[in-house]
Amino acid sequence: MKKVILTGDRPTGRLHIGHYVGSLRERVKLQNSGAYDDIYIMIADAQALTDNAEHPEKVRSNVLEVALDYLACGIDPGKSTIFIQSAVPQLTELTFYYMNLVTLSRLQRNPTVKSEIKMRDFENSIPVGFLCYPISQAADITAFKATTVPVGEDQAPMLEQCREIVHKFNSVYGETLIEPEMVLPENADCRRLPGIDGKAKMSKSLGNCIYLSDTADEVEKKVKGMYTDPTHIKVSDPGKLEGNTVFTYLDAFCKPEHFERYLSDYPNLDELKAHYTRGGLGDMKVKKFLAAIMQEELTPIRERRKEFEKDIPAIYEMLRRGCETARATAAETLDDVRKAMKINYFDDAELIAEQAKRFGQE
Repeated sequence: MKKVILTGDRPTGRLHIGHYVGSLRERVKLQNSGAYDDIYIMIADAQALTDNAEHPEKVRSNVLEVALDYLACGIDPGKSTIFIQSAVPQLTELTFYYMNLVTLSRLQRNPTVKSEIKMRDFENSIPVGFLCYPISQAADITAFKATTVPVGEDQAPMLEQCREIVHKFNSVYGETLIEPEMVLPENADCRRLPGIDGKAKMSKSLGNCIYLSDTADEVEKKVKGMYTDPTHIKVSDPGKLEGNTVFTYLDAFCKPEHFERYLSDYPNLDELKAHYTRGGLGDMKVKKFLAAIMQEELTPIRERRKEFEKDIPAIYEMLRRGCETARATAAETLDDVRKAMKINYFDDAELIAEQAKRFGQE
């Protein structure tokens, strides 16, 4: 069986470092490993419209932003197929069929859906398309016969529901779909990076993000304003690590060699933490260290993005070719699904012969 990756993002804004450490960095690593036969990376514009139906221009403009972020981070169109969800109509048809295999109560119990509904204050005015997000995602994954899905921790319940849909379909219609496996970042601190304000999730809608395309000055300003320990008022005060966003980011981004380059007073992160917790280490010194690390990580991405921005028509041509490849693959899966469901009426010569015999035409 071929090893295939499917992953993607909603184009509701530029991508941020939560996307980067949660999934995007892992995608580049897997892409360059040579261990996978096919890699599909989807810009999920149709999904983005489920809670932006009245703002289509927002989605339309951000398709390009996401594509630029992908390329800047190292996604290579020569190794990965980047495509736009709405340009693959087979995904909509698969979603429609899968809806019959999922109950409303199961959708409402999905932890990711519940948290997203709460964050958007939907309550009883939930768009049906948004509620069906897990079904749509299952269609996306299965359409490309994905065996592996790199995700952030918050998306784990979605993948579990996809696996349930695959199991249900195969038990009803016969072995047709492939059950995917989830790949989480190895570093647990990367699985769900908090916002710079200390909120549980980094989110564009909450305005607590560091974007991959932020300027050096913007990154510096955002790091300086990050949430730390509110009880750490004086430098001499003992500081707390739990809930301290600066140290959470250091856990996610800091490497041993960073100390030699930017903070030679300490041999490693454990020593820095120990000094902070016993007192005598100010927040600004730690923030300056983090800012230097973030600049080192983001500067190459920012510079590559500027190069890609010089030829926008070429980006759209790359997306067009990717959509053609994606449609061809999804069409094959849809043919398999229709055959399994016995709704491939005109391709089933045996059915036609049986019906002809039934009506005495043979």
